[in-house]
Amino acid sequence: MNSKQLFEQLLQRYPVLESCKTKIYFSYKMLADCYKNGGKVLVCGNGGSAADADHIVGELMKGFLLKRKITASAVNGDDEILSRLQGALPAISLNAHSALFSAFSNDLEFTDVYAQQVYGYGRKGDVLIALSTSGNSKSVVNAVRAAAAAGVESIGITGGKDSLMTEKCSICIKLPETETFKIQELTLPVYHCLCAMLEADFFEA
Repeated sequence: MNSKQLFEQLLQRYPVLESCKTKIYFSYKMLADCYKNGGKVLVCGNGGSAADADHIVGELMKGFLLKRKITASAVNGDDEILSRLQGALPAISLNAHSALFSAFSNDLEFTDVYAQQVYGYGRKGDVLIALSTSGNSKSVVNAVRAAAAAGVESIGITGGKDSLMTEKCSICIKLPETETFKIQELTLPVYHCLCAMLEADFFEA
C-alpha cells in the first residue's frame, strides 16, 4: 500500500481519530520532509510513553512492513555485510541512554535530561516527536522548548485536553481521550501509521 492508502486505512479502522486526522497528516508531511532533507527524528516520553518512544525508533530504524533491501553501492561495495542489513530512517530514542540519563539526572535536573539531548543531537531540519498523555510532563515539555530554541520542529502526541504541549509544539496531535490508558491505546495506531507511511515513501515493496 502507498502512504495515502495507509492513512485511509487508519481512519477506517479507528474512526474516532477523524477529529485529529489533519494533524496526523501534517505530522507525516513534516517527518517526510525531514527525511527528504537528510534529517533525523528524536523521540522522548516517560513511563508508557518511553516504551512508545523506543517502539517508534524500532519501526523507523529497520524494516516494518517492507524488507528494505539495500545494495552494495550504498557502502563501498561490501555485499556480504549489506546483505544482512536493512534500510533505515534515522531515529534516536532519548530515554534509551541509561548512563547519560542517570548522570545528568544526578548532577543536574531530571526535568532537563531530554532537553540536553535535543540540544546535543538536534540540528535544523530534524524533528522531535514528544509523547505525553497529559501534555504537561515537565521533561517532555522542556525537550519541546529546547527543540524550538535549536530550530527543530516538534510533533506532540497527547490526550484531548489543552496543555503546555498544545501551545509549544509545532504540531500537537490531541487524541480524543482523557484517561491515560485510553490515550495510549490510540497512540500506537497513530505512530504505526506514520512509520508505515514513511516507509512506503522511502523504500520499495
